[in-house]
Amino acid sequence: MARQFFVGGNFKMNGNIKTIKDIVKNINAAKLDDSVEVVIAPPTLYLLLAREHLRPGLEVAAQNIFDKPNGAFTGEISVEQLKDSGITWTILGHSERRVILQEDDSFVASKTKAAIDGGISVILCCGESLEQREANKTIEVVTTQLKAVADKVKDWTKIVVAYEPIWAIGTGKVATTEQAQEVHAAIREWLKKEVSPEAAEATRILYGGSVTEKNSGELSKQPDIDGFLVGGASLKPAFVDIINCKGA
Repeated sequence: MARQFFVGGNFKMNGNIKTIKDIVKNINAAKLDDSVEVVIAPPTLYLLLAREHLRPGLEVAAQNIFDKPNGAFTGEISVEQLKDSGITWTILGHSERRVILQEDDSFVASKTKAAIDGGISVILCCGESLEQREANKTIEVVTTQLKAVADKVKDWTKIVVAYEPIWAIGTGKVATTEQAQEVHAAIREWLKKEVSPEAAEATRILYGGSVTEKNSGELSKQPDIDGFLVGGASLKPAFVDIINCKGA
């Protein structure tokens, strides 16, 4: 069975009421490839705004959740609060949270389990630093990050994996098509061995890291690249071109 192509837009800590409305308006008005699953992730403050204005059939993701259902956790957001607001996805394990906020593999795994158990789908990020790549540790680093989740989560049907080499995020550097495909293939092989052959076949693996309308077409032709998690370009009209890159 063919895996449905998936394009996510991670706005990060960018935007205001006007720009979020403008971005959503542009997406709503565009003719999108209806075979592509599209999810946008605005800052927490604008989740409801995006959900209220985004047309049906397109989904909204939080950029993070906490692994507890409620309580004295200042500044956090729960799975139930997202569900109550019509938010169906969350991004977890993004390198910016792993590096800047020191989130370790175990915490990311715990949050992933909380999301899945609560009925929220997860864009699970993994990726290596430049030093790790130069030391030929890319596959080891990425699979270690994924193993932490596999130790706590057995059902991967609500997980989309996003491979994002840290050295390519926001730098303008992009993994070559061959580099990206190599890691995606290794992740799929790991899923086959460590989760199940069914999970390996069905799980979508996205590429993220300076994806633009210029490089998305070539990357999308690779057998193990099932879509993109887009950062800066998701704030621009060109996001529509990335969504439609398979048919270009």
